[in-house]
Amino acid sequence: MDEGAGWLIYKVMNSMIIEQAKEVLKIEAEGLLDLIDRLDNRFAEMVELICNSPGKLIVSGIGKSGIVGQKIVATLNSTGTRALFLHPVEAMHGDLGIVGKDDIFLALSNSGETEELNMLVPVIREIGCKIISFTGGKTSLLAKLSDIVIDVGVKREACPLGLAPTASTTAALAMGDALAVVLIHKKKFKSTDFKKIHPGGALGQRLSLQVSDIMLNGTDLPMVSTATGITDTLKIMNHFELGVALILDHNLSLIGIITDGDIRRIVSENESFRNCMVDELMTKNPLTINRRAPVYDALNLMEHYQITVLPVTDTAGKVEGILHLHDILGKGAYKFNGAPE
Repeated sequence: MDEGAGWLIYKVMNSMIIEQAKEVLKIEAEGLLDLIDRLDNRFAEMVELICNSPGKLIVSGIGKSGIVGQKIVATLNSTGTRALFLHPVEAMHGDLGIVGKDDIFLALSNSGETEELNMLVPVIREIGCKIISFTGGKTSLLAKLSDIVIDVGVKREACPLGLAPTASTTAALAMGDALAVVLIHKKKFKSTDFKKIHPGGALGQRLSLQVSDIMLNGTDLPMVSTATGITDTLKIMNHFELGVALILDHNLSLIGIITDGDIRRIVSENESFRNCMVDELMTKNPLTINRRAPVYDALNLMEHYQITVLPVTDTAGKVEGILHLHDILGKGAYKFNGAPE
């Protein structure tokens, strides 16, 4: 085989691989999109039930559904909803002791006919728990045993044999994420709450710091005077790549801010913007934060006002630094205990 023919075969094989991968993603995406139209009041009832329960959410499943259940539990616990995973077989051999009458039981089964799970559900009901199921088997035994049924069925699996759970597990996992995120809103779970239950994580450590520990300062600040033209301001913004410029008066006090979003708005509304001075276009009296403020306060401000940058000023309004969302979430070279992340 000559080199040209070999290269052609290589390209054809690569193309086939890529097309197969695209087909998998397409099938799984279709499965997720189908769930949207099936969401109804049962989902809202589930959220209210879990949110108002004095107990915990117990999630159970076998095989791939069990693995999905463990991930759902991890997500719920990290976002303020107490949850435990209970293996159906282990439950029947002593682990039922973790279940209380105030708990809610969430069963995961694509078919709804998982024998071990369906043997457990009546026992859980006898304890006094409400039963929720994530299943594609709307007429299955599990569905009949449940108080609330959430339909997570898919039309087809991505597996060409139709055997390996693929699209179905993705659908169940996504529904679990939807549940967790809605509960975040319902319970008004904040980044400060996240910090309390993630004290050892990178984000948790950052949120424990003060703004001064991670802010940019000195020569790293994109600062301009009120007399700076917009073109020169754009050059400075491009140089620092923070998406913002701080406008200072002659006392180095912050009097305004201009962002990438401001520039886009100005360009669309003002044809002669290149002749403008920056103080004509800036946002006056911008939101700021003190260097001694906890980082989690800065993150809460950013979340509330949907901004990514906060100027850091002293009590007199003089600029001491700038804090970017990336510095909080970990993009950059900030180190803990002298070790790179």
